[in-house]
Amino acid sequence: MARKSALTPALIVIVGFLTISPVVMLVAGSFSEGFGAFHGFTTAKYVEAYTDPELSAILLDTSIFTLGSAAVATLLALFLAYVNTRTDIPFKFFFGIISIIPMMIPHILFSVSWVLLLNPSNGILNRYLMGLFGLKEALFNIYSLPGMILVEGLLDLPIAYLIIAPAMSAFDVSLEESSRACGASAMRTLTRVTLPVLRPAILASAILVIVKSLASFAVPSVIGTPGRIYVLATHIYRIIATGFSPDYGKAAAVGMSALVASILLVYLYRYLTSESDRYVTISSRGFKPALIDLKGAKYPLLGVIGLLSFVLIVLPVLVLLYTSMLPYIMVPDAKALSLMSWKNWGEVLRDPISLLALKNSLMLGLVGATLGVILSIFVSYAIVKVRTAASGILESLSFLSFSFPGIVIGVGFMWFFVRTPLYATIWALLIGYIAAYLPYGIRPLSSAFVQIHSHLEESSRVCGAGPFTTLRRIVIPLLIPGIVSGWILMASMFLRELTLSVVLSRPGTEVLAVQILRFAEDGLWGRLSALGIIMIFISSALVAAASLLGKALTKW
Repeated sequence: MARKSALTPALIVIVGFLTISPVVMLVAGSFSEGFGAFHGFTTAKYVEAYTDPELSAILLDTSIFTLGSAAVATLLALFLAYVNTRTDIPFKFFFGIISIIPMMIPHILFSVSWVLLLNPSNGILNRYLMGLFGLKEALFNIYSLPGMILVEGLLDLPIAYLIIAPAMSAFDVSLEESSRACGASAMRTLTRVTLPVLRPAILASAILVIVKSLASFAVPSVIGTPGRIYVLATHIYRIIATGFSPDYGKAAAVGMSALVASILLVYLYRYLTSESDRYVTISSRGFKPALIDLKGAKYPLLGVIGLLSFVLIVLPVLVLLYTSMLPYIMVPDAKALSLMSWKNWGEVLRDPISLLALKNSLMLGLVGATLGVILSIFVSYAIVKVRTAASGILESLSFLSFSFPGIVIGVGFMWFFVRTPLYATIWALLIGYIAAYLPYGIRPLSSAFVQIHSHLEESSRVCGAGPFTTLRRIVIPLLIPGIVSGWILMASMFLRELTLSVVLSRPGTEVLAVQILRFAEDGLWGRLSALGIIMIFISSALVAAASLLGKALTKW
């Protein structure tokens, strides 16, 4: 018992260091006179940041971008969830694909694929439509707020779907039937019965997408910056990445507004999800949702779902693979086919910076995910099994980083690391990654611990087994599915991580996502696409290997 009581405070110190220290340093940095100088207190950085004449337009664009992305993702998720859970549409495995696989495609690569298709100068789809219809100007311009909203909405669709679909599947359709039996029209039933009952899930989905889009850097950087559309994330990046002297104090001051907004939104999200008991509509185990017969609309709707799956999953990879074989962006035709070669791949594989980025990302993915999962095991155990007041504090601390925008917390870590030997090293990235993505390891492991009854551990100890033997022979084997899920999530996130990396990465510590961003800024689309395909292949291979290893360990 003494070991258990000592475990939780120790974990609070470790997790508190990972989550609280960058916030404390961010606040201190925003009131400091210079980078790394904490001896002077000044509000000059706040005055400079919030009297910037560009800030009002940036805040307006940020609001439009986040709200628009939430609307696109939530509306699409509502449509998909309704079709999946309430109708007899065939091939429902499409919905599982839409909800999981797009999360494995790095956001920066998804954004780049849409730039390659719809940029106004030489976008593949734009050039094809111009040739087909004899147009003199491009039909679409991805470098715009609508373009940013579309791409970010599609990227955040899986998150919205995973929130709305369970609520939709648990909805008792007898409520709608009763409404229609009383004479209400279909529209009135939708607005007065269906949507009010689903309101917590809809609002929670929208708020979570707003939080994710507020923290998004890939879409604003790749799509917004060329169109001179800046949101808070790219505004902060400009402050620290352009000019002769990066102003980390001003960046910290601007970042405080994004941090506060994000924390408030996450608090609102948790409040809405905690109030879900007020909207319960199922009270017995005999419930079975009725399915609507789509009749003639079945296969047209299936075509729409298939098209969405193609746009979300197949199209980005096809565009990148096609572009990686060409010297420049071209519409697919006989000339393009004749110019295809492996030149871009050869240049990437001979590029020392790209190879270093590949090495660093692999190290961070393998070592970082392993360390993150080990820490997640202990944190999840303390949260689920110890169940003390200190465990509640630990749980709150462990999920606090989920509300932190990556580039903002990266600035906080930069202020912290500048006074330590960790500055400009790969270990700074490793610590930052674990701090930012710890919730992705804790969530599946907490769910796994909940399913392990304490009687199993007690029986093992009664039979003479020590704590280590009990952990090795009883607990760990039962945790393997959760360990594998947590490791896959963390490794995937570490391999694709961009927002923290653009702040913390320095020469010698480049990672794949940062190198891809550099190629995008230089317009080296062929090399970018080749490196992107390599990135997707490595991520998929790690996921497959971890899944196979997990199955083998479970059988063993």
